[in-house]
Amino acid sequence: MDFSPSERTRKLQAALEAFMVAEVYPKEAEFFAEVAENRRKGNPWVPTKTIEVLKEKARGQKLWNLFLPESELGAGLTNLEYAPLCEIMGRSFIGPEAFNCSAPDTGNMEVLVRYGSPEHKKRWLEPLLRGEIRSGFAMTEPAVASSDATNIQSRIVRQGDEYVINGRKWWTSGANDPRCKILIFMGKTDPDNPDRHRQQSMILVPVDTKGITVLRHLPVFGYDDAPHGHAEIQFEDVRVPAGNLLLGEGRGFEIAQGRLGPGRIHHCMRLIGMAERALEKMCKRTLGRVAFGKRIAEQTVTLERIADARILIDQARLLTLDAAWRMDTVGNKSAAKQIAMIKVAAPNMALQVIDWAIQAHGGGGVSDDFGLAYAWAQARTLRLADGPDEVHRNQIGKLELRRYEGEPVPRGIMPTRTRPA
Repeated sequence: MDFSPSERTRKLQAALEAFMVAEVYPKEAEFFAEVAENRRKGNPWVPTKTIEVLKEKARGQKLWNLFLPESELGAGLTNLEYAPLCEIMGRSFIGPEAFNCSAPDTGNMEVLVRYGSPEHKKRWLEPLLRGEIRSGFAMTEPAVASSDATNIQSRIVRQGDEYVINGRKWWTSGANDPRCKILIFMGKTDPDNPDRHRQQSMILVPVDTKGITVLRHLPVFGYDDAPHGHAEIQFEDVRVPAGNLLLGEGRGFEIAQGRLGPGRIHHCMRLIGMAERALEKMCKRTLGRVAFGKRIAEQTVTLERIADARILIDQARLLTLDAAWRMDTVGNKSAAKQIAMIKVAAPNMALQVIDWAIQAHGGGGVSDDFGLAYAWAQARTLRLADGPDEVHRNQIGKLELRRYEGEPVPRGIMPTRTRPA
């Protein structure tokens, strides 16, 4: 296997890095100041001018929709080619959206590319690709343990030429954003099917459909993530055309697996970019601070943490690139173990590196001045989003054990002790 970036990827890396330095990093403070001003005015759920200007500039430089593999609608990059680009974008909270490469829109666009009808693509995919609207993914429910998605109880019931939808969802990312116009909703069409993985379906639900109520926004460790955020939503007798169903009844899990594989690569590479920036901040901070007669960077504990951070980041990157390479060469299903491994490794790595960076910044680390507290909060959510650690570890363990099923049980090589006569 060769993880060296292609010539095209190297050119895009250089262009992205230059854009981040010239345009994105200098606008971070302006973005948060604009959101804060909107919050003071009473409504933080307003799209920011900062992001819209960045989007126009990125699109003008053709740094746009880089994520779509196997599609003429995107850049046509493989997962392995896109991964290092995703890392660069992930260094900034506002980076992914500036290039129209942010979740959950990337995953939703991939769903529409693969499973949407021509009408779906014209109505929803095209404006998403242009960055004119945003979308949400409504799967998780407050009343059940949604880490086991077969628990989901929301109903999708066929009535003539329509489906009627009832249920309550939460952690629907982006549903507070006024640009969010379409939701991909997962619910049960056949709850009595003996195959628990054929009970679920996915359907497109316009946000302005009668019967949809956004009950509240859900803060994460006190952050509202405006103007994107996360919402709890009630669906009560929501009616949509039968043609809004994706792929067919009972195929929700099939769609989910097609959506989540690339999405996990994206999440992990963005986390690696976030961790790289935290390490950079830690190094600069400790080089510029003196305690007990010498720079903090020269303290043994600091040197050890910097070294361990570098090891952890590079390990996670190699694991993620390996998963991306396997997805490209043998497919998502055959790469299941590697995808699960990175989903455990990357968030835990990022949390540790960011925590060390927080410690190195002292009191400043837990403030909003350096962005580290917000980075930690974002990384912590990804030990839950797209499946919690426990589910992925179980899957890894089962796949590892499967390699040895049918093998003879090993016997000890030491002789059996016998009693003296």
